[in-house]
Amino acid sequence: MSETRFRAPSRPRRRPTPAVLSAVLAATLLIPQAAGTAQAAASSAASAGATASAPANLALTGTATASSVELDRATFVAAHVNDGDTATRWSSKYQDDNWVQVKLAQASVVDHVTLAWPNACARDFVLQTSVNGTTWTDVATLKRDTCPRTDVIEVRSTTPISYVRMLGRKRWAAYGYSISEFQIWDLPPAPPAPTLGLLPKPVSVQENGGTPYTLNRDTRVVALGTGAQAPAAYLAKLLRPSTGYPLPVVGTEAGPAPIVIDVGPGKGPTGQGAEGYELTVGAGRVLIGADTPNGALNGVQTLRQLFPQWVESDTVVTAAWTAPTVTITDYPRFAHRGMMLDVARSFYPVNEVKAYIDSAAQFKINRLHLHLTDDQGWRIALDDPQSNPSGIDYGLLTEVSGGTAMTNRGTEPGITGYYTKADYAEIVRYAGENGMTVIPEIDMPGHTNAALHAIPQLNTAGARPQPQPGQSTVPANGTGAVGYSSLDANSDVTYEFAERVLTQIAAMTPGPYLHIGGDEAHVTSHADYTKMVNAFTQKVSSLGKTVVGWNEYAGTALPQNKAVVQFWTGNLTAVANAVNNRGAKVILSPAANTYVPQKQDSRQPQGGTWACGGVCGLDRHYNWNPGAYVPGVAESNVLGVESALWGEFIRRLGQAQYYSFPRLIATAEAGWTPQAQRDYADFKTRLSKAGGRLTVQGTNFFPTADVAWRTEALGTPVTVRTGQQAGATWTVTAPGAAPADLVATVVWSDGVQENLTPTTTREASIPDMRVNDAFTTRSNRTFAQPGTYTGTLTVRLPGQAPVEGRLTVTVTA
Repeated sequence: MSETRFRAPSRPRRRPTPAVLSAVLAATLLIPQAAGTAQAAASSAASAGATASAPANLALTGTATASSVELDRATFVAAHVNDGDTATRWSSKYQDDNWVQVKLAQASVVDHVTLAWPNACARDFVLQTSVNGTTWTDVATLKRDTCPRTDVIEVRSTTPISYVRMLGRKRWAAYGYSISEFQIWDLPPAPPAPTLGLLPKPVSVQENGGTPYTLNRDTRVVALGTGAQAPAAYLAKLLRPSTGYPLPVVGTEAGPAPIVIDVGPGKGPTGQGAEGYELTVGAGRVLIGADTPNGALNGVQTLRQLFPQWVESDTVVTAAWTAPTVTITDYPRFAHRGMMLDVARSFYPVNEVKAYIDSAAQFKINRLHLHLTDDQGWRIALDDPQSNPSGIDYGLLTEVSGGTAMTNRGTEPGITGYYTKADYAEIVRYAGENGMTVIPEIDMPGHTNAALHAIPQLNTAGARPQPQPGQSTVPANGTGAVGYSSLDANSDVTYEFAERVLTQIAAMTPGPYLHIGGDEAHVTSHADYTKMVNAFTQKVSSLGKTVVGWNEYAGTALPQNKAVVQFWTGNLTAVANAVNNRGAKVILSPAANTYVPQKQDSRQPQGGTWACGGVCGLDRHYNWNPGAYVPGVAESNVLGVESALWGEFIRRLGQAQYYSFPRLIATAEAGWTPQAQRDYADFKTRLSKAGGRLTVQGTNFFPTADVAWRTEALGTPVTVRTGQQAGATWTVTAPGAAPADLVATVVWSDGVQENLTPTTTREASIPDMRVNDAFTTRSNRTFAQPGTYTGTLTVRLPGQAPVEGRLTVTVTA
């Protein structure tokens, strides 16, 4: 059976902005306690100076001393804080009242200080400066409850200073304080290195330089070849809202700056027909060549990332719609790059599923695994079949268990609801429009309490649990308990029910896969488990589908050469045996590398830690090799990778995105990019540019601590009359920042300078699981004389290079 084909969009649809968004940088960002006009001017001067010389770490030539040294050992002396080696450290004795300071080689203006705490951090400390080492000025006070960490503290001194000191007030725990690097910088950091920011990283990219391509109002999207219409329409729909351009999709190349999508045999990379593409961006023309519509769509997603982040706006933006000239040849490492959404424990309505698809499709995720049933709920409506020997009312599955969900954990009870057949068809259609194949999961023989709660006939003697006396079904169970439920292997009703359910799900699903679960059947004997799973897998095969199941089912009689084992934890040998003896393929979802409900930061109040023995951060999701994960299994037998979003405590779209992103992007790259070309530092550099794009989209992502998220600013031109408030507005994206972190100054072409206050409608909050929205900076100055005025906004975040954004105000009489 063929895969779900990419289909043309039927209507425009932009991503909804979540109602709640935000988070805090893990690198602590502080501004001075007294930051005024003089300091803003000094910052501007420092910014100008930064273009002439690189920032210098003044601490490297200074002298470090401390109030005490742990155990009086030479390995912990103060000199280690400014030796340029993060592998060494200063450690104090075990009292709160301790300090470490650096005397500069010569007095100097200081821009900011960076403190790297490898462990034994300060919960409460003061950063101080002095000109003589006797009289101290408090610059900033920090109270934090995370460790290890890096603190970036703005100083922005207007006069030279000679000493900088960390004065501890409260230790992390019983030990002393420990700092590996005490950096004292004279200037703001240099701007980050340019990056295309492509995610996942393409197989081959050649940057050609020269004049960039510019999209304009007369650009046409040209669809050539069978199947080109769908990706062409997708691209046009994507670009129209932000640009305001008509971008007609036509069948003949004509007009200025065309974007040509050419689909047909031999148009993409040789040997990579299914999803490969070639993208050439020239100064006056863009060409995407691919063998298939899905390959062309992948090219569209890459082209999308070459345009400025503002292209993701759902309203018209005034920007230069340019893309750098490049030549890209690209194709995936693995065919399966999936995401699993648990809609059984807590329901997601169709519009939220679509938004989740939107946020992932841009990173070339091509499988949507829907976990439709579990102990807590049943989410797909089914009809009564013509042949129904046991008289089961299949409508009860959603009438009863569509109304149940998780009842504990989370910020609210689990969301109830279910999909009608029409709802499910719409999800399948929309997923296909975004290049995704839907894989439905009906979890059996365990995780079946919702079915037992709804259907009296399933509650036979061997089913577990058993109904209470006088009851015909088991009670609903909204806890997170697992492994307590099971269908009855010795009841004909079990097989009748499974056959009717699987038959209907197969008929509703155009994709080639059907997932039967098979995990955590703890109360089912091995013999009963094998008997039922063998029957279920054979039924799926008879329906013309490839069966998928969690790795517990690997030891059963899987259909030869037509089964997929999805590994999450446990016995890798059984997985290898299924591959080598039954011809199975493998989807890898190891919990430590793909389970997004696991905490990604110790500051998160909710989330698991069992998979990693602590947080499962972005690095864990990136730094693994799917092709060599299962001993004895060749990479050619790995179908791909899949991120898993379980619903024990996660509620609604915003929380789902917050725990998924950016770790899902790491999984996308693990599934796309050749292993030899993958590097975590390079990935973080490219990801740092994506933060603003996600912000403009309204995707609620976690601003991971060790990613230097980039700040960008864009001004909107305005026309006013003399004496009228200009209302000149800049939009600033700064993932993870708080309003107090930003210092914004605008300098006008007539010499007027203003200090402005950035605001946002949504501030960051890790406990509330939201990232901040973009910031708005507004000038209401008036102009007395007609003319054209240019305002240059400079935005500064602690430890980052200043960012500028310009706009023009046209003043009429």
